[in-house]
Amino acid sequence: MFKALFGFIGRVLYYTWRWLDALRRGFLTLVFLLVIGVIIALVWRPEAELPEGSVLVLRPAGSLVEQARLEDPLELLRPAGSRVSQTSLRNLLDAVNAARDDSRIRALVIETDQLSAGGLSKLAELRAAIEAFKESGKPVIARGERFSQGQYYLASVADEVHLSPDGFVLLRGLARYVTYFKNALDTLGIKVHVFRVGEYKSFSEPFTRTDMSEEDRANSRDLLDGLWNVFREDIAASRGLEPEALDHYIMDYGAALSAAGGDAAQAAVAAGLVDRLSTRDEWRTLLRQRYAVDGEDEAEEGDDGLRAVGVSRYLSHVRSQPTPDAKVAVLVAQGSIVDGSGSPGSVGGDALARLIRDVREDDSIKALVIRIDSPGGSAWASELIRRELEVTRAAGKPVVASMSSTAASGGYWIAAGADEIWAHPVSLTGSIGIFAMIPNFAEPFERLGLTVDGVATGPLAGAFDPRRPVEPMAAEAFQIAIDHGYRRFIDTVARARDMPPREVDLAARGQVWTGEAASKLGLVDGLGGLNDAVLAAAARAGLSEFDVVWPEGRLSPRDLLLRRFSEILGLQRVDTAPATVSALGQLLTGLQRDAEALLEWNDPQHLYTHCLCEGP
Repeated sequence: MFKALFGFIGRVLYYTWRWLDALRRGFLTLVFLLVIGVIIALVWRPEAELPEGSVLVLRPAGSLVEQARLEDPLELLRPAGSRVSQTSLRNLLDAVNAARDDSRIRALVIETDQLSAGGLSKLAELRAAIEAFKESGKPVIARGERFSQGQYYLASVADEVHLSPDGFVLLRGLARYVTYFKNALDTLGIKVHVFRVGEYKSFSEPFTRTDMSEEDRANSRDLLDGLWNVFREDIAASRGLEPEALDHYIMDYGAALSAAGGDAAQAAVAAGLVDRLSTRDEWRTLLRQRYAVDGEDEAEEGDDGLRAVGVSRYLSHVRSQPTPDAKVAVLVAQGSIVDGSGSPGSVGGDALARLIRDVREDDSIKALVIRIDSPGGSAWASELIRRELEVTRAAGKPVVASMSSTAASGGYWIAAGADEIWAHPVSLTGSIGIFAMIPNFAEPFERLGLTVDGVATGPLAGAFDPRRPVEPMAAEAFQIAIDHGYRRFIDTVARARDMPPREVDLAARGQVWTGEAASKLGLVDGLGGLNDAVLAAAARAGLSEFDVVWPEGRLSPRDLLLRRFSEILGLQRVDTAPATVSALGQLLTGLQRDAEALLEWNDPQHLYTHCLCEGP
């Protein structure tokens, strides 16, 4: 009796505590939201009119991405702060495109010091928008403390490029080196069973080889040569140089340094890569002299009297204007494709499929653009997304795929669900193939003195238990399934592209192509950026006037408030020093990223369409 009584009292106390804890957390959440609301009320002021003669300032920070993750503004309260992790390409493009025909904007200033990464196609799209801005007759001026390859590619589009006297322009070319794990795995006694179709499907090779296969080497060489040609020709055209002069600077950098007495900045000037050397204070003085304003005008912090407007503030003016009722939706598929809802930075098959359904059922949205920046992943999730796009087309809404830096393997599988596929000439795509990897730890278990024994009701039961050797019959069955998956991939592309399966197979087998090469093979309909894809979708829907919307996953009330808070206050994480990472830091970051990506692999059938490629 006492035992039952004590048990009853224990349960009452337990559930009472849970109720009180939930009440406590709810109260703290309400207090937090109230504090945020008070801060917004105290700090927010209606935007003043944008003055005539303003200068649009582009300071991209961190990685250039299609869609930035929601950042918690409270992170800014941490001691020492942290660097901006992501910058939305969409925001930069919208700002530059709007400023081109905006009489209030007289010039564009680019500062690249905080830009740490950006795919070549993203940078090329931004350069194209800046080129169009220059056609309006408005000047573009850029500066960097020092220029990495990506930073300089962006800055070189300017009419005038400045460099710090102690800086440099480091153009290294493109390379692809892969870490191979076979020897390490052999030493540990770990075997990796690979099932694949396509001799160019190289994703699994680091686990089964000690060096790059000839097929992967040839494909990589073709890709890098194609990308590098675009890079050097774009820079040469912007700087008024011959491509060979750029080659000479890169191939014999030591000679260029020697001729300048070891001064890297002077070597860049002598090569015609930069126009002037200027310190930070000289740069600010120059901007004030060229774009001076009255003392009554309000300037952004740090611009010392310059009538400057940043991207966030400028877009708050532009996007506040009335828009047409008809809409074209842009959905972003960014990151590895995984089954389920996915995590930030990945493409969850269920989550994106749900967004596509929401777009399909929204009568105000007349067309859909799927913007893909993904090397692939789960075959199951890729097909789920592709099917939703197909159903959307059947419902009468046009679907256009737009490829960002990478839309390969599973990324291309998704694109096959669209009416049209657009790619940038330097997008990476293709990699049509499929594979599976099954690790086996039987030998390490044996070395440790661990044994595995038991019974099963059939030959496939426990066949892929990593503690036991793979059964030959199970391996044969799995390869048959892989072959079937590859044929299905080929047939899906053939139907979508109206191509014979044999012709698709010649362009498949895991081969990776640039967007330009893919268009010649019939895998892509048009070459262009996101804006071209949006216009194509609008044309298919018969729209002359429309608004572009970017639906996202359903956010909680807290996240919606945080986003609004960030937009109103213009919060961003910024370091005062250029974004640089040590070689060891890059190595460790890369290994951590690869490990985290492997942990996300969750295809229910263990079948993957993934490309071991990433836009430079």
